Amino acid sequence: MQTVVEAVPLWSVLVTCLVGGVIGSFLPRVVVRYSPVADEQMSPPSRPLLVAATAALFALVAVFLGPSWELPAYLFFAAVAVVLTVIDLRHHLLPNAVVLPALSIGFVLLIVASAGEGAWGALLRAVLGALVLFVLYLVLALISPAGIGMGDVKLAAVLGLFLGYQGWGALFVGAVLASVIGAVVGLGVLASRRGGLRSDVPFGPSMLAGALLAVVVGEWMAREYLLPGLY
Repeated sequence: MQTVVEAVPLWSVLVTCLVGGVIGSFLPRVVVRYSPVADEQMSPPSRPLLVAATAALFALVAVFLGPSWELPAYLFFAAVAVVLTVIDLRHHLLPNAVVLPALSIGFVLLIVASAGEGAWGALLRAVLGALVLFVLYLVLALISPAGIGMGDVKLAAVLGLFLGYQGWGALFVGAVLASVIGAVVGLGVLASRRGGLRSDVPFGPSMLAGALLAVVVGEWMAREYLLPGLY
């Protein structure tokens, strides 16, 4: 999939940003709904923060993907990323009730995109990407269960689906960025003396951040810097 920054009309980005803000205003309820029952006494997440974050992500995706059949799928992914990031940061949990529907709904939206664009090869690559990333994280979880949880493994399938649709380069970059961001966050926590070597830093937000970056610049990074010989 190619990004189309130069061809995107400003009005479409602004409209998408507005839609993101509206959707973001409902996300605090979603976060509370799918958070652990035992933690219901926690204060709800900041509505203005989620509105701003969702609007910004929607605008970013719209800028790089432009008006296209695949855009709704990746806007959905951005909204899911916000919800899962907040829940994982607050509760160290990636609930099946969010992750599994995200996988199935994302697959349906990518089928629609493939039909509209005639990109059935990209859909096959998305399915293979989901399988590859799922197996990779499953192996990592079996090797190091303290570092990778089963929630991360199931989330990897979702990320592999959306990144695989973009290309193998995006899939590779997303996996690399997740590790890099996770390492930087871990070192930051350690340096701030808020945790030790055994601190339980959730990895889901790093995976999601890496995937969102890879959606918009993954293929470019792979082509220009990481895997130039394969393009």
